[in-house]
Amino acid sequence: MSMTITEKILAHHADMPRVEPGQLINASVDIALANDITAPIAIKAFRETGAKKVFDRERIVLVPDHFVPNKDIDSAMQVKMLRDFAREHDLKYFFELGEMGIEHALLPEQGIVLPGDLVIGADSHTCTYGGIGAFATGVGSTDLGAAMATGKAWFKVPESIKFFFNGKFSPYVGGKDLILYVIGDIGVDGALYRAMEFDGPAVLELSIENRLTMANMAIEAGAKNGITAPDKKTLAYVESRAKRGYKIYQSDDNAKYIETRDYDVSGIPPQVAFPHLPENTKSIFEATDVAIDQAVIGSCTNGRIEDLRVAAQVLKGHKIAPYVRLIIIPATPLIYRQALREGLFEIFLEAGGIISPPTCGPCLGGYMGILAKGERAVATTNRNFVGRMGHTESEVYLANPAIAAASAVKGRLAHPDELR
Repeated sequence: MSMTITEKILAHHADMPRVEPGQLINASVDIALANDITAPIAIKAFRETGAKKVFDRERIVLVPDHFVPNKDIDSAMQVKMLRDFAREHDLKYFFELGEMGIEHALLPEQGIVLPGDLVIGADSHTCTYGGIGAFATGVGSTDLGAAMATGKAWFKVPESIKFFFNGKFSPYVGGKDLILYVIGDIGVDGALYRAMEFDGPAVLELSIENRLTMANMAIEAGAKNGITAPDKKTLAYVESRAKRGYKIYQSDDNAKYIETRDYDVSGIPPQVAFPHLPENTKSIFEATDVAIDQAVIGSCTNGRIEDLRVAAQVLKGHKIAPYVRLIIIPATPLIYRQALREGLFEIFLEAGGIISPPTCGPCLGGYMGILAKGERAVATTNRNFVGRMGHTESEVYLANPAIAAASAVKGRLAHPDELR
């Protein structure tokens, strides 16, 4: 019987010849991940199991990235708990400042997560790793604590929806725009507990960075996971990074999908998600009358080197508007150094922006960019809920790096062509 890529990965990790949607399975995990907010709860749950050792010191990854560099005493204590646990169990992958990056950018970059993996993380955007053909999903911290002890987790096999993209991209359109457009089409619960499988010539034209962006926001449509089957680009990205072996899976030609949706990307302009849901999408050409106070370019969604290059291309030779703040956040130390070598920092600084060390920071309203009452931000992040980046009466508009950069210059939502 035929299976989708998601079903094949789950079947393999459950040591079963096949699985079907709705089936409950107990599967082995390749990577169990937590951050400085979720790991302390998972560590407590781990201790409550009575386990004396983690199931595999090379399969548990702790990345303090949300409130670091430590913003206060509480955040310092949270990270200390991770550091002590990593030392106690001699974990191979504990990323402290200097090595620490935003977790969902860091793990693919370091070759820790690989195609065909089953990955769970106590963070909803763990689904990012589907961009390189892994089954990856967020779980609760207690579930993660149990997996740290046993190496296993329970799953209900999700139904799959295929999203098929044809056509040629318009300028300044990429993976962020495709996923925002899809979420605008199906809604924030349009893929509830389903696998979102991204396919088609236009998706395969995208870089791995853009595919990771699309998978990252599958959760914003309620999905269990987002995934794109590996191809030559995936292998080229992975081969020089891989820390261990991996297996490539593809969906069968006659695999069953609960639904298939077709899109022509030539008809998709840059998208902006208006407050206070990612489904409230509009074309940038419908949105240019919105004044902003802040622009944020970074996060696990759009903080990779490709994103920074796009932003620098738009910003070069321009100054940000008066009374507008521009915050640039490279997602990992490697990206930070690469941007420095390429001269991107000089462009950002000349434009009037500031450059942060790698951190989630303002994305979740953590720090380094909190919004005041009545303020508006355009951000390359993934959520724009009420109070997401600060005051409950502030507003967040989600967009790609080119739109965020152009908006910082104009002082309102803007397309880069307006800067010519």
